[in-house]
Amino acid sequence: MYKIICCLLILNFGACAQSSNKSNLNNSAMSEIKNKYYSTTNKEKLVLADSVWKQVLSPEVYQIAREKGTERPFSSPFETSKEIGTFHCAACGNPLFKSTAKFESGCGWPSFFEPITKSSILYIPDHSHGMERTEVACGKCKAHLGHVFEDGPKPTGLRYCINGVVLTLEK
Repeated sequence: MYKIICCLLILNFGACAQSSNKSNLNNSAMSEIKNKYYSTTNKEKLVLADSVWKQVLSPEVYQIAREKGTERPFSSPFETSKEIGTFHCAACGNPLFKSTAKFESGCGWPSFFEPITKSSILYIPDHSHGMERTEVACGKCKAHLGHVFEDGPKPTGLRYCINGVVLTLEK
């Protein structure tokens, strides 16, 4: 009897964790609803205090965009999505990537071979975790997006490995 109860509890906690992960992914896309700074048309640089970002972003988006976090690999629905449209920064609405530049890299995060424009992305040297990498950030609000690597497909040879939590898709 004890073993049965333990098994049921474990299954219950696993199911709760899975459903909360899905709702967290939905929260990142919904953060734009309460974010008065989100605009897909305004191109002006956006500089806000961290206290303001914390108020207008979901905790998941804030953790990645402002604290340079990383979502779990293979957890983003955008990683395998084939939907057509434009990917925007979930923090500010800046257009970042076209779906035509998306490809299946198998790395666990949505991958693109080029941004919409050169100014839509900032490139920042990243020496953290004992590695030499290039961080990519939003060109409008400086939100952390992910990293770019030189192992992508033609025509650029680049792989922009982006946290799906900080993306929204306009179809």
